[in-house]
Amino acid sequence: MPFTVLRRLDCVLESTKDAVLAELALRTKSGVNPEPFLLRKSDQLFYNTSPLDLKKLMGDQDHIGENLRAYLQAFSPAVRDIFESFEFHTQIDKLAKSGLLYLVTEKFANIDLHPAAVSNAQMGAVFEELIRKFAELSNETAGEHFTPREVIRLMVNLLFIEDDDALTKPGVVRSIYDPTAGTGGMLSVAGEHLASLNPEARLVMYGQELNPESYAICKADMLIKGRTLPTSNLATRCRPTVCRNEFEHEESRTRSVRRFWLCGAATGGTSCHRGVPRSRDR
Repeated sequence: MPFTVLRRLDCVLESTKDAVLAELALRTKSGVNPEPFLLRKSDQLFYNTSPLDLKKLMGDQDHIGENLRAYLQAFSPAVRDIFESFEFHTQIDKLAKSGLLYLVTEKFANIDLHPAAVSNAQMGAVFEELIRKFAELSNETAGEHFTPREVIRLMVNLLFIEDDDALTKPGVVRSIYDPTAGTGGMLSVAGEHLASLNPEARLVMYGQELNPESYAICKADMLIKGRTLPTSNLATRCRPTVCRNEFEHEESRTRSVRRFWLCGAATGGTSCHRGVPRSRDR
């Protein structure tokens, strides 16, 4: 899974790689913080300052582990957090000890995951299919990690059905909170649904997730889609209540923002509708 995410990020940043490196050299020479300039040049919410990419890593088989770690470290902090949640460095050590690191990296480097070849929606489906496959192999229930898209669409339609008319008006702002976010499917589908009703509507997303791998996939998906996700908007194991507190604070601070609770990702124990907890049907 982390290799799939890494290859996707690698492909997304490929077209702006040279511009980012040139900007880094310019801002470093000027003695200013390069981060905002690098984000602008990358045209994403993340960047990488290494001259390496997965293809170039293939040119030095003897130092593949060292170079791969350096490449990961050159990502912006939001992406490094993703790979830390995957415990990717531990997996790199295991593959290196078994003599498989170069072979595995080479396989992924030859997969085309550029946005022109694989859309964001298709990439989300790939993530979910991988989760399902690995859950089957480990004798786990796939539903513990994600909710099928058909179920998500049904729940989102039910959630918004009473407000379809209001959502089409100018100046619409909505906050969405999923306390069991999983891989972010509900947040993504809710965003797509709101955009289909009103492309000018503003959506602020909040979520939390217990499983670190699901959290990592969710964050990667949101970053690639250009969703603004401040650190506290997507909490993992160490801060399970931060998002809810900030979500409710935003609701009380801005009365024009209606709050919706999107629940039902199978990693949690309750499902909710408009902030009213309901027992999950088993």
